[in-house]
Amino acid sequence: MSNHFDVIAIGAGSGGLSIAERAAAYGAKTAVIEAGELGGTCVNVGCVPKKVMWYGASVAHALHDGKDYGFDVTIGDLNWDKLVTKRENFIGGIIDWYQDYLVESNVEVIEGFATFIDDKTLDVDGVQYTADHIVISTGGRPIMPNDIEGAEYGLTSDGFFEELDEVQPKKVVVVGGGYIALEFAMLMNGLGSDVSVLHQGWPVMEGFDSMIQTNLRRQMEADGIQLNDDSIITKVEKIADDNLTIHFKDSSKIDNVNALIWAIGRLPNTHNLGLENTGVELDKRGMVVVDDEEKTTVEGIYAIGDIIGKAPLTPVAIAAGRRLGDRLYGGKPDRKMSYDNIATVMFTHPPIGTIGLSEENARVEYGDEIKVYKTEFVPLYHQMTRNKVKTAMKLIVLGEEEKIIGCHIMGLGADEMLQGFAVAIRMGATKQDFDDTIAIHPVSAEELVTMK
Repeated sequence: MSNHFDVIAIGAGSGGLSIAERAAAYGAKTAVIEAGELGGTCVNVGCVPKKVMWYGASVAHALHDGKDYGFDVTIGDLNWDKLVTKRENFIGGIIDWYQDYLVESNVEVIEGFATFIDDKTLDVDGVQYTADHIVISTGGRPIMPNDIEGAEYGLTSDGFFEELDEVQPKKVVVVGGGYIALEFAMLMNGLGSDVSVLHQGWPVMEGFDSMIQTNLRRQMEADGIQLNDDSIITKVEKIADDNLTIHFKDSSKIDNVNALIWAIGRLPNTHNLGLENTGVELDKRGMVVVDDEEKTTVEGIYAIGDIIGKAPLTPVAIAAGRRLGDRLYGGKPDRKMSYDNIATVMFTHPPIGTIGLSEENARVEYGDEIKVYKTEFVPLYHQMTRNKVKTAMKLIVLGEEEKIIGCHIMGLGADEMLQGFAVAIRMGATKQDFDDTIAIHPVSAEELVTMK
């Protein structure tokens, strides 16, 4: 069999699988090269297992709320092993499905680690492969600090799913202030762990709208999560029973920590691909430099997904891969990926949905041309519970037409309600369009079309 392909994708995550499958559907000879499990970060140590754990925490919250709705609920201990086993079995089913689907789709899977020999040739465990088009879709990896003694005793976000498989850690410390850190913190808190979040001088949810930052912090504090904004970690010490002590610069410490999770950012997986043997340009962050068609600085080499530094989200990688396939083999030269107005959700408790500009960024870009509509309320569900978890919403509009350029929601159901509103906003909806839409009652989403 020839080792030459029309398209080779390096990395069988969301982006690589999408370009290979779409190109194959048009009749191209395609392959994906993968050294790990099919599905990449999202399926194995990201979106999917995280969402399972988030649902588990949501059930825990609902059990507590059941008492307020009149149910005689006795809440026992969580069988952590059962939850994790079911989660891993579910992921295994996805991987099995991928294997069958790729065979049916005429996509060849090459197992091993790929490195570039030159602009057209890849080496995988001593075997060489060539392609007319090579797509780099290798994703990212979590950062581990290299300047803190004992940092290796902690886990990354990947390690959370790979290593915490038998016993629930009862005392957890999460380091980071971004959405990955706070998703972990809130789901572990919901599942019953004692949780502390260390920001080490970084703000919560930097870059998100201030309404989101303020309300999320308030909710974490209400849930009993300990927030430490400024203390700097100097040392992590392993003590008896493999527990940890975390030491700070001011001589304070946290004792008897069962799990330390580093969630301090991610790096692109571009460092060991042999790109120095090509003309592919990287920026100072190690991201692959691409144009608006995901073309690199070498003809025939493309890059999609987390490694281009635009929008590190699974659906973005999928969309970019499919559009690239449409352009290369589907006769659709104008089918390009737009990185504007991408809706995204953070699976905190409650969830957060956001699209478009924050109020702060909108004011920098447009000044007094913007207007802000916002509301905050306790949704009907939580009117019945002792925990009055609030919902907060904000619309940012531009000019006399009041075109909606930002929508931010934190509250029960935000993860599901944003998708439909995202369609409207991408189509250029105005505040009047929202106002002219008859509300559905009684639901929280009606506030977005009745906001004054």
